[in-house]
Amino acid sequence: MPKPKNPVFRENIYTFPNFLTFSRLVSAPVIGYLVLKSNHVWAAPVFIYACFTDLLDGFIARKYGLQSIVGSVLDPMADKILMITLTGCLAWIGNLPIWIATIIFGRDFLLGLSAIYYRYVSLPTPKTMKRYWDFSIPSAEVRPTTISKYNTALQMGLIAVSVLKPLVLPSLTVVSQALALQAISGLEYTVAATTILSGLSYVFSKTAVKILSEEEIEERRLNQQTLMSKRETQKTRTANGDKDKK
Repeated sequence: MPKPKNPVFRENIYTFPNFLTFSRLVSAPVIGYLVLKSNHVWAAPVFIYACFTDLLDGFIARKYGLQSIVGSVLDPMADKILMITLTGCLAWIGNLPIWIATIIFGRDFLLGLSAIYYRYVSLPTPKTMKRYWDFSIPSAEVRPTTISKYNTALQMGLIAVSVLKPLVLPSLTVVSQALALQAISGLEYTVAATTILSGLSYVFSKTAVKILSEEEIEERRLNQQTLMSKRETQKTRTANGDKDKK
């Protein structure tokens, strides 16, 4: 008799870290719109919120065991969409050099094509469009390289400076403005160099993208079931304790 197949494993994607990541994803067009309207007073705090969620979602996921495959994909995706949106908007209004925007766009475009390819080749059969876009079905895991992490931080810094520049520069003296512009120029060249290097690191790294085997997917399914069972046990104990107090 043929061996029965295990049901398709679907991760729990409705976690607080994933909610924070999704809110960062949604904030990208909002900040972009505010930048295009030169409303930097509102664009700055929303951007700070987006940066804060980038730090908080990973911390919560690691501390409470809420890591997920969809989170490993959604987190860098949110970062990239935020960066691409603000890079384009800032370049459009002249707050960011076109050549910097071109380098960032070029690398992210190539990485996007790679992500589409790896998702397809790693997706368990049957390979349908519905299953392709169902990110609760894990298939591949993205692991950012070291230089890529530095590049993301530097890009965030450059975008933050570009957003805040119209608010801060007018309040500086002429000499301070000149020094600030020189520092910004140095940051721009640093971002350009690390962007190119980070793109190459994904090409030559053997650990940046990992296609999950059936055994690894099954292991994750069992780990998630164990975690959910522990949470249910804890809820039951808490509920019983509340009843005893009453």
